[in-house]
Amino acid sequence: MASDKPLIAIATGDPAGIGPEISLKAALDPAVRAACRPVLVSDAAILRRHAEACGLNVELCPVARVEDAGAAGDKIPVLDCPQGEAIPIGATSAAAGRASIAFCGAAVKAALAGKVAAVVAAPQNETSIAMAGIPFDGHPSFVARETGTPADDVFMMLCFGDTKIAHATLHQSVRQALDAITRERVSKVIGETARTLQRMGIAAPRIAVSGLNPHAGEGGLFGREEIDIIKPAIDAAVAQGLSIAGPFGADTMFHMQGYDAFVVMLHDQGHIAAKVMAEHAAAALAIGTPILFSSVAHGSAHDIAGKGVADPNAMIEAVLRMAR
Repeated sequence: MASDKPLIAIATGDPAGIGPEISLKAALDPAVRAACRPVLVSDAAILRRHAEACGLNVELCPVARVEDAGAAGDKIPVLDCPQGEAIPIGATSAAAGRASIAFCGAAVKAALAGKVAAVVAAPQNETSIAMAGIPFDGHPSFVARETGTPADDVFMMLCFGDTKIAHATLHQSVRQALDAITRERVSKVIGETARTLQRMGIAAPRIAVSGLNPHAGEGGLFGREEIDIIKPAIDAAVAQGLSIAGPFGADTMFHMQGYDAFVVMLHDQGHIAAKVMAEHAAAALAIGTPILFSSVAHGSAHDIAGKGVADPNAMIEAVLRMAR
């Protein structure tokens, strides 16, 4: 693999789920290997066990430092994070939770140090992480903590095809999310979405913003959040020279043409649309942090772990997007 290709760290996620399998499949994918130099961040012994269970023919090269990944040749380099305990495939456990967080943390540290160009993370299992006693409410807030970024400045953007959906709120109860939707927060997510699109090469992005209530409040008949919070945030962004429109009803907005991204208020407003429109191909960007970080937008799928049938397309697309 040529040395001028970007080095992308792939954190293999929950070691009891499909994360190791789809990470291995992504690292072996010809398009990925043509676009970048993938380095898996995991326990090499766990990866070998999954490769054998899934019937994957892969040669791994464990390394102690990312800088040594170039010595792997045609083998897949693994930044080795030995766990020293047995982790059963297909079951939740504290050991699995500790391991998955260790892999992701090591990958983020490598990106912060400038040793890799970006991080792509396989799915975590929040039950296992909770069993390990580790606070975790999603990759964006985890990356915020690991990079020293205020949690309120980091958001999730789901990406599939040409569609991008950023969320003002994420992994919290709807009641908590309603309290969190302020004019300041809506302004922040609009601004971070615009900056991310510009980093992706879109010089003058056009962004559509959803309402919170049915029919975007119907002029105040179904709630005033659009009038009192969302529209003023949109107007402030427009005054700063951004091309922002809305608020629009979240049930119809995604059919609108000519926009580079959509901003929604609640987790399900964006995630339901993404998982209906791209069931196995959506990736999530954590935007607003000093590193490039993406993760797949599906779960750890314990029911099919170790069976060799997991679809790696979302992981492959996430790696290719980071490589670009």
